[in-house]
Amino acid sequence: MDLSRHEAVTWRNRALLLFDRVAMPVAVCDVYGAVLLANPAMAAECGTTPGRLRGRDVLELFRPREATQVERIAEALRLRHRSRYQVSVRWQAPGGAERYGELTADPVSDTVEETPALLVMLRVDGEHEAASTPPAERVTPAEARILALLAAGATTARAARETGLTTDGVTYHLRRLSSRWQAANRTELVARAYALGVLAAGVWPPEPG
Repeated sequence: MDLSRHEAVTWRNRALLLFDRVAMPVAVCDVYGAVLLANPAMAAECGTTPGRLRGRDVLELFRPREATQVERIAEALRLRHRSRYQVSVRWQAPGGAERYGELTADPVSDTVEETPALLVMLRVDGEHEAASTPPAERVTPAEARILALLAAGATTARAARETGLTTDGVTYHLRRLSSRWQAANRTELVARAYALGVLAAGVWPPEPG
């Protein structure tokens, strides 16, 4: 091993040691938000271990309070803008209380041409008692409208036009609902929506319940 490579490995090991010891919740995600690496503080916020967070969607773990924030960030990343991005989020703490705070994401890569990873840090602002409504049944008006359009056979593009969202925005909501309801595809997602009363039964065209 040449000297420069040896130094790179040494500094990488030091960085990982520091990463693990930082008290602030920190993770490294790919450009789509999948967790590649998380420190113990981040894992503790999710009531698990760092290894079990690998591959999880950071925006499923920490739910954005405004979907439009995520859409703007996704568009900026597609254009390879390298700014600091902040998203207001909420999540359920291991003890059951609902916490809220802010995710800060910084794009990082060795060169400008490379697709960046995201260095994500979580700031906890406070917490309050979790809502009594079961999480599976809580949907936003936009999500309910998207599900109704989907049940009527709408494509992602049509759902975007009807709701005033981008196609990425519609896809984001569908991914979020699929993860929450453990739905394998859109057919199952619509079936779960009817079963949970999110969509009104016996009505055509489909509409929110």
